Amino acid sequence: MKRREFLLKSALMGAAATLPVHKLFAAGQESPFTTLRRNVGTFVGRGGTIGWLVNENAVVVIDSQFTESAQACISGLEEMTDLAFDLLINTHHHGDHTEGNPAFKGKVKRILAHQNVPDLQKASAESRGQEALDAQVYADTTYEKTWKEDVGDETVHVTHYGPAHTGGDSVIYFEKANVAHMGDLMFNRAHPFIDRGSGASISNWITTLNSTAKDLPSDAMYIFGHGNSDYGITGSNVDLELMRDFFTALLDYTQKGIAAGKSKEEIMKIETLDGFEEFKAPGWRLPLSANIEVAYAELTEDNG
Repeated sequence: MKRREFLLKSALMGAAATLPVHKLFAAGQESPFTTLRRNVGTFVGRGGTIGWLVNENAVVVIDSQFTESAQACISGLEEMTDLAFDLLINTHHHGDHTEGNPAFKGKVKRILAHQNVPDLQKASAESRGQEALDAQVYADTTYEKTWKEDVGDETVHVTHYGPAHTGGDSVIYFEKANVAHMGDLMFNRAHPFIDRGSGASISNWITTLNSTAKDLPSDAMYIFGHGNSDYGITGSNVDLELMRDFFTALLDYTQKGIAAGKSKEEIMKIETLDGFEEFKAPGWRLPLSANIEVAYAELTEDNG
């Protein structure tokens, strides 16, 4: 992994660990658990938002954050139910979504992810040394395009729309609750991390957001991997469309700069895109320049 990519990932894992939390607790919410619809809810701690389903016959968890916060999540879920955990789903391979996997070892029957996730997770860990590599727990069940299963009285759909945030992203949809977990396909009004080194594609990210909003009901509720502290970690298809429009504007702005003969460094100088000023989120350490750098590479290197 290039040093810049490593630093950006480290910044993401640090900034994203706290971004949603202080807003929620400032609002007087004492518990990191929030129930959304029909036994589906969120857990906020240190890392990407955890989703969960606890019904009379099944327990499903989406993402695992880091070991310490994963253990806190497990303890809270065990207060809700005596059931064994049926399924842990990793939305993608990044450490703030998978480093808590070891805490679920022996507690969950299966770990599910897209088929690219174990290799991406391993490669990322290798770049951080043997200790990180030895600490990994990988998905033991994978899928290629879609996966579906009944869990208790709920039906869970998992879909991969192609490369976007990484090369192995999943959208998880609880059909009866009408709630979808987007993982890091959604950074709600914050400059996103685009992991080109792990197969990201801005153009197909736009397609993924469009397809998700089209495939799911118009009144679906969405859980986001990360979010601007002023806007939160849940929302609607309106929020997906806004992020889609951000990516469209990002590619348009970068392409115009290239066409005008500007250098990459000149194009990267701006701090916000017009109409998307709120994406410079409070406390968020990933700058727009990092997004422009990836857009520049995608537009020049991929197109020859």
